Amino acid sequence: MCEEALFEINRLKKSLKEKEEKLAELQRENQILQENGLSNAEISRYSRQILLPDIGVKGQVKLKNASALIVGAGGLGCPSALYLAGAGVGHIGIVDYDDVEITNLHRQLLFTKLDIETSKVGAVKDKLERLNENIKITPYRLQINSSNALDIIKQYDVILDATDNVATRYLLNDACVISGKPLISGSALQFEGQLTVYNHSGPCYRCIFPKPPPPEAVNNCGDSGVLGAVVGTIGVMQALQAIKVILGLPGILSGRLLMFDGMDMVFKNLKLRSRNPACSVCGSNPTIDALIDYEEFCGAKANDKNPNLKILDSSERISVYQYDDFSKLPLKDYLLVDVRSAEEFEMCHLRDAINIPLTTISRESGLNNLKKHIDDADSKLSSVFVICRRGNDSQKAVRFLKNHFSDLNIEIKDITGGIHAWTYHIDSEFPIY
Repeated sequence: MCEEALFEINRLKKSLKEKEEKLAELQRENQILQENGLSNAEISRYSRQILLPDIGVKGQVKLKNASALIVGAGGLGCPSALYLAGAGVGHIGIVDYDDVEITNLHRQLLFTKLDIETSKVGAVKDKLERLNENIKITPYRLQINSSNALDIIKQYDVILDATDNVATRYLLNDACVISGKPLISGSALQFEGQLTVYNHSGPCYRCIFPKPPPPEAVNNCGDSGVLGAVVGTIGVMQALQAIKVILGLPGILSGRLLMFDGMDMVFKNLKLRSRNPACSVCGSNPTIDALIDYEEFCGAKANDKNPNLKILDSSERISVYQYDDFSKLPLKDYLLVDVRSAEEFEMCHLRDAINIPLTTISRESGLNNLKKHIDDADSKLSSVFVICRRGNDSQKAVRFLKNHFSDLNIEIKDITGGIHAWTYHIDSEFPIY
């Protein structure tokens, strides 16, 4: 009995000692945390950037107490979010209304096949929390607009525009000016990217672009393509600019536009004009002090997935059902012109189509090519039908061709909805991208 009691006493002493040691360790960590705002674990995690003289412990604490809002969880937003989380920015908000699709995976590397058909912001939150459990991630599964932008933006220190449409760019610019927030704006298309910082001692977006471009002049990566590594490069540099803004470091791209050519591997810095005193939102006497209808202002939807231009009258267009009927007739008295790029045409095209890309159709070589096909066709040729991916470029082509070939007794029409409509309504096995 005595031996058992002695054993129990020793066990209790050992347990008490372990608890005292653990308490002492917690007290030491708490003292460190009180002294410099970082725990032992945080010091270890961020040690490689704390070693930088321009950051140090004070800089790391600034990052810990800072917040950043990323609007767009795509090719720009994914790398931005990843590096801001890795750097220890304490609160990251992510805005996106969309779900993950297979076409996202080549450039939006936070996502995997398992995320397809799930919420983008939900998937981002999950991945970032796995990377860094010490930070707060707030997902907003919505489309940012004039009714909610100010309420969201006012909660964050710095805003990253990782979108790909003009309406949202104006919205974010105006909201940031009104809220007094810096805006880090990135864009990428094909092999090229751009980056600048607005509303940070320099001009705002409206100072540089007081009026939006016509909708038909705007391209996005869904139409023109983009190399994943290019958009990733710009996204990472957006995160870098956000960190520098938070820390108050020099070299912020305010009043400058960084241009990246991924083909020639060249970076260029262009000086932007200074803040415009007559700017309607940040000028001396602003006329915009509240958010407006930006889709109406730009003449285009903020949802950039499937832009739907309306250049032609309905009488100048035919449906895929009508074209399907034409294609089944024994007499082929029409010519089908596909104005997508040669690469897209190679991926898939409708039977009997000829390829004259929109980029060449307004040139002499393209026009001569089309005229040759018209001349070589049956003398009873009555129609030229133009098709593209989604029915936007085909409208531009028809408008140009009708003006150029006005002397020919041939009707020129586009096919509404392009090959997307063909897949959805006529042949579900036809490739879509």
